[in-house]
Amino acid sequence: MRRLVALVLVLWSAAFARDGLERYIAETKLPVLVHATASEVRDRNGDLLRAYTIDDGLWRMALSADQVDPLFYDMLIAYEDKRFWDHNGVDPRATLRAAWQAIRHGGIVSGASTLTMQVARLLEDGTTGQWRGKLRQMRLALALESHLSKAQILDLYLQLAPYGGNVEGLRAASLVWLGKEPRRLTPAEAALLVALPQAPESRRPDRHPEAARIARDRVLMRMAGAGVITLEDARAGQTDPAPSGRHPMPQIAPHMADRAIARAPGRHDLTLDRSLQSAMEDLARTYMTGRDPRLSLAIILADIESAEILASVGSPDYTAVQGQGFVDMTQAQRSPGSTLKPLIYGLAFDRALAHPETLILDTPVQFGTYAPQNFDGVFRGELSVRRALQLSLNIPVIRLTEALGPAHIMSALRRAGVNPGLQGGAPGLALSLGGVGVTLEEMVQLYGALARGGQAKPLLWHKGDEATPLVAILSRASAWQVGNVLAGLPPPPQAGPPGRVAYKTGTSYGHRDAWALGWNGRFVAGVWIGRPDGTPVPGAFGGELAAPMLFEVLGRADTRPAPLPPPPPETLLVPRAGLPGHLQRFGPREVAPVLQLTFPPQGAQLAAGGAIPVKLRGGTPPYTLLADGAVVASNLRGIEFLAPLDGLGFTTLSVIDAKGKSGRVSIELR
Repeated sequence: MRRLVALVLVLWSAAFARDGLERYIAETKLPVLVHATASEVRDRNGDLLRAYTIDDGLWRMALSADQVDPLFYDMLIAYEDKRFWDHNGVDPRATLRAAWQAIRHGGIVSGASTLTMQVARLLEDGTTGQWRGKLRQMRLALALESHLSKAQILDLYLQLAPYGGNVEGLRAASLVWLGKEPRRLTPAEAALLVALPQAPESRRPDRHPEAARIARDRVLMRMAGAGVITLEDARAGQTDPAPSGRHPMPQIAPHMADRAIARAPGRHDLTLDRSLQSAMEDLARTYMTGRDPRLSLAIILADIESAEILASVGSPDYTAVQGQGFVDMTQAQRSPGSTLKPLIYGLAFDRALAHPETLILDTPVQFGTYAPQNFDGVFRGELSVRRALQLSLNIPVIRLTEALGPAHIMSALRRAGVNPGLQGGAPGLALSLGGVGVTLEEMVQLYGALARGGQAKPLLWHKGDEATPLVAILSRASAWQVGNVLAGLPPPPQAGPPGRVAYKTGTSYGHRDAWALGWNGRFVAGVWIGRPDGTPVPGAFGGELAAPMLFEVLGRADTRPAPLPPPPPETLLVPRAGLPGHLQRFGPREVAPVLQLTFPPQGAQLAAGGAIPVKLRGGTPPYTLLADGAVVASNLRGIEFLAPLDGLGFTTLSVIDAKGKSGRVSIELR
């Protein structure tokens, strides 16, 4: 009977103790289990482009189990808590062993902390060596195990474990100390990441590389003894060089990353391709090396079919001060120079105003007070529309602009997704020469429409954005004709054979902006070079400065470029003689204006002994200059030039144009 009573008392005491322990655990107040992690921007494949520290300057990054090499898990548990999967947060065997050793030696000899207890300490930032702290960690560990799964507890450890300095968590540690994601680790790398949290400051690789190496090698040998790795792998790992400094966090596509984070903090997945983006950034830095440090450069590369941006470079150096590298020049409104001309020719083709083989006049013309000039001041008379576009002549495109109407061109730009910036009122004829503000991204979007058979589609850069329907701005035939004309331009030196890239260059007024835009069978790209503050860049031309870079961009993106598409079936492919009558020449046949010598004026007295400036108005180039009936110069194409005259006295200057018209003045050389 006494034995029965004693047994009942023992069972009742055990049950009471168990119930009390359960209440004790249940009443434990859990600390915050969700912690801030770095905002990060990733590419189309999930690869990290750029990350941002959290508010207190810590590198703590989100991490999921599938991002960690299983070898690390095996090493961590074998080294830190080999009965992790079996205990309830506290390992009784390890605790009894540690207590017995402490009694025998008068102090702590070995720890009894489980991984769950270490998580408890990290959550509360508690002490490690005091018994009071240990008891609190045990209580919290038991509470954690009752609320969380083992996998969730491991996730907390991998996120919060200290790795020295401002580095917290496995993923940040792997990036900072190893320069790689923890998805694939060598035994030596995994061992280092297991060892560092035990003494994160005294083993920091950048300050104490030898201590870090010794700790790593100790883990390797322990893992060999535990059968996690082979002895051969452990010894080979010990010969691997240990890190001795920090790797910089990735800062790829910094402008685009800033643009994404400006939407909201957190994770953003972009359409960029990390390898292409890195290649374009390297290309930009190399291309600008040795040039004026005040210059900047921007690049956009996009897929024609999907309209996804694959690379976007806002400047060659994000940190540059002189070149204002922090300014994203893919988003800055600038004058596009001649790069709008292909759209205007395409609209003229669509309206049956012209065809590539149509003849058009490049002669002096005036619209009210506006008298446009070609870039080089030379008039070429009558030539084909194809040649006028390839030479990027101003007067022919102004004639087409006047026939189309600037409002019609502005409407087409807006349908293409371009938001042109105007200073003043309604657009004028100078619109077609760059008299409007556009961004590089908008221009690549416009050229993407030309490459896509006249179908406009907004460029996509954020994978969370929805694609929008296509908008027709040109017919397929007109878009192809424009591309065919541009593909006939000779490429820059060493840029490969002609006909593979349809492209156009542009230089804004005052040499402030150098542009090159174009496409091949798969990609469309744009390059802008200039000064972010808008000051002139003397001698900068799109054809010389930006075009070589455009071909480099397309060449790096597509080493085996797809050919440009064939013409649509409805395309009118005939010589000029086979065109309908109204398309053989643009507009009515114009009579060349009367040829006049406007300087020097009749009867002028000029100093002898030097070249005399001569200015013309009207006529058709080329011109021939005569002095007293003798030819002084011939094949003159400009309307201003210097006449080399010798001698003294009265002289008659005569000019004859290509149509036989003439003008003359008499002057006196003194």
